[in-house]
Amino acid sequence: MRKFFILFLLLIVTQLAVANTFESDIYDDHTASIASTEVSGDIEAEHHHAPAWTVIPFVLLLLMIATGPLFYEHFWHKNYPIVACVLAGIVVIYYLFVLHNHHSPVHAVAEYLQFIALLSGLFIASGGIMIEVDKEAKPFTNVIILLIGALIANIIGTTGASMLLIRPFIRLNKNRIKPYHIIFFIFMVSNIGGSLTPIGDPPLFLGFLKGVPFFWTLKHNLIPWLFASSILGVIFYIIDKRNKTDYSFGEDTDIPTGKITFTGTKNFAWLAVIVGSVFLDPNVLEWVPAITYEGQKFSFVRELIMLSCGFLSYKMADKKALEGNEFNFEPIREVAFIFIGIFGTMMPALELVGNFAQSDAGAAMITPNTLFWGTGLLSGFLDNAPTYINFLTAAMASQGASINSLVQVVDFARGGSDFVNSILSLKAISVAAVFFGSMTYIGNGPNFMVKSIAEQVGIKMPSFFGYIIRFSIPVLLPLFLLVWLVFFYWGIL
Repeated sequence: MRKFFILFLLLIVTQLAVANTFESDIYDDHTASIASTEVSGDIEAEHHHAPAWTVIPFVLLLLMIATGPLFYEHFWHKNYPIVACVLAGIVVIYYLFVLHNHHSPVHAVAEYLQFIALLSGLFIASGGIMIEVDKEAKPFTNVIILLIGALIANIIGTTGASMLLIRPFIRLNKNRIKPYHIIFFIFMVSNIGGSLTPIGDPPLFLGFLKGVPFFWTLKHNLIPWLFASSILGVIFYIIDKRNKTDYSFGEDTDIPTGKITFTGTKNFAWLAVIVGSVFLDPNVLEWVPAITYEGQKFSFVRELIMLSCGFLSYKMADKKALEGNEFNFEPIREVAFIFIGIFGTMMPALELVGNFAQSDAGAAMITPNTLFWGTGLLSGFLDNAPTYINFLTAAMASQGASINSLVQVVDFARGGSDFVNSILSLKAISVAAVFFGSMTYIGNGPNFMVKSIAEQVGIKMPSFFGYIIRFSIPVLLPLFLLVWLVFFYWGIL
């Protein structure tokens, strides 16, 4: 834990140093026209001189994540932190010293800090809460837990819900646990469940910070959420029903009491503080201290609160709960290093996608249908939060609006008269970013942590490609096709 805290502080110092170094590039609303002239050359360089080959480190990292555990497991588990950092370092150094693009690395650092601080805080605080469900591990019970998790995900985030429920879910099914239990947990709790509030999933939270009204997602995503969650629940029930486990009780087996018990409930208070701190955004609340760079305020108070809560919740946690959960830091360590690599190397990929989407050719292709599939498919392999922002930026730019204008974002979300199909476009982006995050282990942060926790207790999880071939393609793709047809192509609901 101490190492993560030190790493966070080092990253904050780095961000401050970079911001101060290029302070001359900063501009505010009153001097935007002058400053835009001064930095236009740099910004054009950023967006026109990142060659296509710079996506190679990102592709290489994805391939190593996919093949490492299969073909060179010992090397991968020992060296993945080095591999991720080196590949990220190559791209960052190229941006800084060859492209002279300081904007993208600074934003990548800021987004990574926001990402890892929230995940770390929720992971550690929830690790000190042990939930024991003393019931029979029957299919209907499992479906109820998955649906409850999908609801809770909108209150404490997909990460919080995943970390809170994955261990009791595994313990409940300890005599009949299979990889599909974990996969459907990732589908329903770690991803699709968090579609209803900005707290639920990082892409929606970024949209909220940009100006999308808080209850917009509940109003527009509720029916797709019910639709997808219900179908997945039915599919899981059918599969789980075929898991022929003997439910009889022998002489040495206690008959379940049906009780649900909680240990370490004081950690719910830490979770509440972490979730509450999410709203301490300096772009919304002017009194919150921030680091200013290129006219944008970057939060650090919020992240310090999250990590501090994680640290204190661990130090003050109920030891029985930690032991019962077999809590350790390996899952968050793996996520921290893997996503250093992903955030560092995906900059060129996001840039190429964003540039095309905002070009004349790309803008002509932007419709709710293409936004759904474009946002979705990329959200499965790129982090879904920046993918959401890129496609929302492109959708608004195609209609002459700017994502940096709070008034225009609100008007776009509410279907203002200046926009065509803007509500449906935003709905397509929002649903796709959250839903398709379940397509791969790297689509959303909790996916990797759930996988790591399952593997630590001896569950043999599918490989990166095994996950896609055995579950994503046969289960999720038909579901997402149906969601697209019903809600966007035919517009039935």
